[in-house]
Amino acid sequence: MSAAKFEVAKFDGQDNFGLWQTRVKDLLAQQGILKALRPTKPASMDEEDWEELQQRAAGTIRLCLADEVMYHVMHLSSPEEIWRKLESQFMSKSLTTKLYLKQRLYGLKMQDDHDLAQHVNVFNQIVSDLARLDVKIEDEDRAMILLCSLPPSYEHMVTTLTYGKETINVEEITAALLAHNQRKQNAGESSQADSLYVKGNRDRGRKPEKAGSGKRNSRSKSRDKKTIHCYKCNEAGHMKRDCPKLKKQTDEKRDGSSKFVNVVEDDTSDCSEGDMLSISTTQLTDAWILDSGCSYHITPNREWFSTYRPVNSGSVYLGDDRCCNIVGIGDVRIKMHDDSVRTLSGVRHIPYLKKNLISLGTLHKNGFIPKADEDRETIRIVKGALTVMKGKMTAGNIYRLLGSTVAGGVHSVESCDDTTKLWHMRLAHLSERGMAELHKRNLLHGVKSCKLDFCKYCVLGKQTKFCFKTAKHTTQGILDYVHYDVWGPSTTLSLGGSRYYVTFIDDFSRKVWVYFLKHKSEVFEKFKLWKAEVENQTGRKIKCLRSDNGTEYTDSQFLQFCKEHGIQRHFTVRKTPQQNGVAERMNRSLNERARCLRLNVGLPKHFWAEAVNMACYLINRSPRASLAGKVAEEVWTGHDVSFDNLRIFGCPAYVHVPADERSKLDAKSKECIFLGYKKGVKGFKFWDPKQDTTVVDFEQFPVEKPETSQPTSGGSTTDDLQDYSLARDRVRRTNIKPPNRLGFEDLVSFALTVSSDDPVTFHDAVTSQENDKWMAAMVEEMESLNHNRTWELVPLPEGKKTIGCKWAYKKKPAVTEKRGRSSRLVWHTSIRAVLALVASWDLHLEQINVKTAFLHGDLEEQIYMWQPEGFTQPGNEHLVCRLKKSLYELKQSPRQWYKRFDSYMINIGYNRCEYDCCVYVKSLDDGSFIFLLLYVDDMLIAAKNMDDVIGLKTLLSQEFDMKDLGAAKKILGMEICRDRDSRKLRLSQRGYVEKMLERFAMSSAKPVSTPLANHFKLSSEQCPKTDKEAEDMAKVPYSNIVGCLMYAMVCTRPDLAHAVSQVCKYMSKPGKQYWEAVKWIFRYLKGTVGHGIVFGSQRDNPLVVGYVDSDYAGDLDNRRSTTWYVFTLGGGHICWKSTVQSVVALSTTEAKYMAAAEAAKEALWLTGLVKELGVQQGGVQLLCDNQSAIHLAKNQVYRARTKHIDVRFHKIRELVASGEVL
Repeated sequence: MSAAKFEVAKFDGQDNFGLWQTRVKDLLAQQGILKALRPTKPASMDEEDWEELQQRAAGTIRLCLADEVMYHVMHLSSPEEIWRKLESQFMSKSLTTKLYLKQRLYGLKMQDDHDLAQHVNVFNQIVSDLARLDVKIEDEDRAMILLCSLPPSYEHMVTTLTYGKETINVEEITAALLAHNQRKQNAGESSQADSLYVKGNRDRGRKPEKAGSGKRNSRSKSRDKKTIHCYKCNEAGHMKRDCPKLKKQTDEKRDGSSKFVNVVEDDTSDCSEGDMLSISTTQLTDAWILDSGCSYHITPNREWFSTYRPVNSGSVYLGDDRCCNIVGIGDVRIKMHDDSVRTLSGVRHIPYLKKNLISLGTLHKNGFIPKADEDRETIRIVKGALTVMKGKMTAGNIYRLLGSTVAGGVHSVESCDDTTKLWHMRLAHLSERGMAELHKRNLLHGVKSCKLDFCKYCVLGKQTKFCFKTAKHTTQGILDYVHYDVWGPSTTLSLGGSRYYVTFIDDFSRKVWVYFLKHKSEVFEKFKLWKAEVENQTGRKIKCLRSDNGTEYTDSQFLQFCKEHGIQRHFTVRKTPQQNGVAERMNRSLNERARCLRLNVGLPKHFWAEAVNMACYLINRSPRASLAGKVAEEVWTGHDVSFDNLRIFGCPAYVHVPADERSKLDAKSKECIFLGYKKGVKGFKFWDPKQDTTVVDFEQFPVEKPETSQPTSGGSTTDDLQDYSLARDRVRRTNIKPPNRLGFEDLVSFALTVSSDDPVTFHDAVTSQENDKWMAAMVEEMESLNHNRTWELVPLPEGKKTIGCKWAYKKKPAVTEKRGRSSRLVWHTSIRAVLALVASWDLHLEQINVKTAFLHGDLEEQIYMWQPEGFTQPGNEHLVCRLKKSLYELKQSPRQWYKRFDSYMINIGYNRCEYDCCVYVKSLDDGSFIFLLLYVDDMLIAAKNMDDVIGLKTLLSQEFDMKDLGAAKKILGMEICRDRDSRKLRLSQRGYVEKMLERFAMSSAKPVSTPLANHFKLSSEQCPKTDKEAEDMAKVPYSNIVGCLMYAMVCTRPDLAHAVSQVCKYMSKPGKQYWEAVKWIFRYLKGTVGHGIVFGSQRDNPLVVGYVDSDYAGDLDNRRSTTWYVFTLGGGHICWKSTVQSVVALSTTEAKYMAAAEAAKEALWLTGLVKELGVQQGGVQLLCDNQSAIHLAKNQVYRARTKHIDVRFHKIRELVASGEVL
């Protein structure tokens, strides 16, 4: 077989290494020498054959490498060593590489105008790279990531591919995507997402016609309207397109949209339903629209602002002359098309609007010019050479910004400014250390910090792990010792036709010269030219030359010339290029810097020589570690260098056209590309792309430095889009810093830190941009502490220690303090019991809140604390604070607050309930009662007369800092709705349930009528039995979801008690059937969102009534029975429970009897509670449906079949006998 049939492209270090590696393996396998990659010789092979096999394999691998990669492995002879060397260099398995690839995978997003097949290829490439790094991604996860990377226009296709499926795989998804993409390209019509959407609307709900029926799938115009079903309103007699409700909604949306500032409302009468999909509400709600008609940047999203200032003045007039008030102004950060994050300043916050608008007029005033491409499909916002924004035309002739909003605060990580980036690019991507040296000498004008962000092109151009150790030479002057080497051949010819270059490096000054060659044989001629130049300039002679043993250096003419001029020759040992480390390292530096320059501006490879020449010019003007931070050009010439003429390599420039080369009507300049500096000429070198020639000129106008924008008269619409120039629009930059090698916990902590821009220390607060606001907040807090007499300043007693204190900063609305474990909390049952009495007796219900509740508690221990930072009393700096009251974060604070409040309530004549210590009752002169319920710092007050409520509020306000919340509307997430005319009070959690459904993606689930269906037989048999099943269930947030359900059940949903108790049985190891049961409960909630408890059916004298029941041996694991009971007051549920019994019942009677005994204990507690609340309660009526259990409770007779029942269950007999339970 001939290897020529299987050619492999040479790997140059920039292409996909994994793909190249696979092809080389295939080539080795085709040649029958793949086994040579093994680390040891097979036992069945001779030593001579093994050596020959290794030589063939090593040669094959090296023939598949480009020259720039060959240098790294040419000293290795074993194919296994070569293979390992390449893997370590181009396929590192470090955490940094894994993190970078995962960021690419999860951040991969396809634009609407990109090719789907290419997008899938990029996705597969990243997944393959991760697989080679031993990062395993499950097939279903890969499919979901691929679907999430699709643009919004594919939303309906994603729905179609996932609807009704429990699992998906990436092969099925990829095949479906590519098939529809092919059909779209063949048809040349609307997008596949639109096609699926229209098809889904037409076919949904239809049954396939039977074969041979003679009926067509298309609709018949003569179809009976009674059989037509509308998919919008679910009514018969019309289609969705003719639905009056749909028309009404469309008109409302159209009216609303037309009111907003210059949002184009296109005539869609000729558009299909699928075409209309492209102007979806979701897209425009999250996207920014480039608008030429609005005066300001506007958004309705408050959470998008990184800085925000509320305002009470200012307004915007809409297209219908309606006036909208501006409620705030601030900055919004946007991630642009090139991954750079920029800030829009002076953005107006108008909640009434439904679109996000960027004012082109405001941008134009500040020097940002809109430019449309030739196809009019893309608009660019440019400033000089920099494209700061891009917009894409969508349906309706609207330009939508290509980018996404970075919501919330700014990153706290240190980031370089744009001036630093500009100099970094000017200096051929110089390192931080080198820029810091130049910054110390004030050579980098405008640079404030030399801290650099992660630079993609530095990684692409410089990444390596191979290092040469440079030998030290004791040279005393310039030209005493010279290193030189040849690089090449290049696979691409330069503009001048060169394939090689030779470098000469002076060891003393470390200045480098570069000469480009078409053939290696030209080295001797270039050396003679260089020798004549440098010796003539310096007056010194070359003493010694250092090179390797290449034939171009050992030529007889070259050797004879050196002997005649007294030049010593030092050669390296054969195949040991490390001994010529200075030249080798310089070649690498030149290539790296040149590669960065070229990639940064997107120039083709045939500009490599110009980039190397520019890199040489800049390296000679950069600090060198070997010179202790000095600059080579200064050491060589003895004069200071100047950077005034530096420009970014590849930046556009307008070169003056002489008058004799143009007519009077021609343009006076032409657009060229800056390529560097012409040696021996006081001018610049440019490339004319139209003429494909180089031009040398001095009269030029570079657009690298944009003009400074003038502020507007208003001063509030200036945009913080920083001024720095890039050569091409294709440049992609990123603000991601190279990650440290941290553990998962460290990464999580870091993510939590950067998610907020709140100050951490006092110094951060007083030096921040919002220092006045933070200082005002601290002053207000100190005033509150002083008002409450929280401490007194005293000398520190001998033998006592002090505790520290610090300010805690947080941007958030006023909320209650942390709930301490020792703080007493009112029972939910007590809250519902009081609300039942409020409805039945028509009481007033008010709510109040205690400000800084924990600061009111008196301390019993002696605690000494340093004075707060920034508020030390002048002259008393040596004193400390002896705490008299509680502070936040003290363990005693919750308990001390309750003791203080309890003491005060008793002092003003209130009685603490014996059955709930957070319920306070006072009997009034008119025979009515006033109630107060305490939940840490939230309080409910109920009384017959409003004057009594106001009187209690006044007393509390005199003792504590209170906030009056008015009539109670919500307590602990439970919504209170009253109808006082009918004496009805409704308690529900509609908002909580809706948010829960939305949070867990169940808001569109199909409702069911029962909390848990009979076919769910949950037991330990359904727990995961294999690692795969356990791994699948580990991805489900089971505990979190069940916890959310449990809170709804505890507060207002007794109908969920049994269902939730069932799914709670195996929280630590739930199975798939348990997960299905949880989803069933959510489906039940979907249909009963507004369900709750209604009080008020019993007036005047409401009574507690109980209901109890149980099953028999319902628990399939231990055959125990389940107890259920519920108690009502005022017609509404106040207490309920569903629990498994503690012992196995031997009969239905025994199970019911034990359930009744459990309910009787609760009845006893409820009786005591409601009696303290003023209810004339006799015995509690407890209803049970088992006559045997009732008879057993009423008759204390010894029977053989019941003698084993534990004595504690016979408590019910005593209660029945005393009349406490009826």
